[in-house]
Amino acid sequence: MLKCMSYEVATALENQSHKIRYSDSVENGSIIFSLSGVAFLLMDAKECFISAEEIFLAKIEKFINIHQKSFLVLSAALHGPEEWKLMFRIQQRFLGSNLRILPVHNTVNAINLMCTIAKTASKPYTDRICYRMITTEAYIIEQSPVWKTLQKLKLSSDPFNLN
Repeated sequence: MLKCMSYEVATALENQSHKIRYSDSVENGSIIFSLSGVAFLLMDAKECFISAEEIFLAKIEKFINIHQKSFLVLSAALHGPEEWKLMFRIQQRFLGSNLRILPVHNTVNAINLMCTIAKTASKPYTDRICYRMITTEAYIIEQSPVWKTLQKLKLSSDPFNLN
């Protein structure tokens, strides 16, 4: 199941002209978006249930030790109580790490989430967000009646000097 989903995801991403790398040498099912540096590890919940917990946890640990921006894409047709318990165990084990878990139901769902995350983490997109925040902050400062009042009281330049 994992190989099939991994192949479908990889093929769909290539068809959409995304710059991705595969890292089967790191972990089977790893997909890395080159432009954003975001890495995804595709895992099937059913495979986690049939394998020993130490095996899939070791696989996840190896993955997050290599990639700073790491996401576990956990696939299940239905995320019932057992799947949520599995995600909880994984979260508990890797609490404080850079791992984020994405529950998905199918290949299309996985691709959409992966593309959205990779897009928002890419440098051109983050630069645009920073520029928008700076211009918004400048606009608020220029247009805000509170800031104008503070400037009149000359408190905006030195908040501790009340003279």
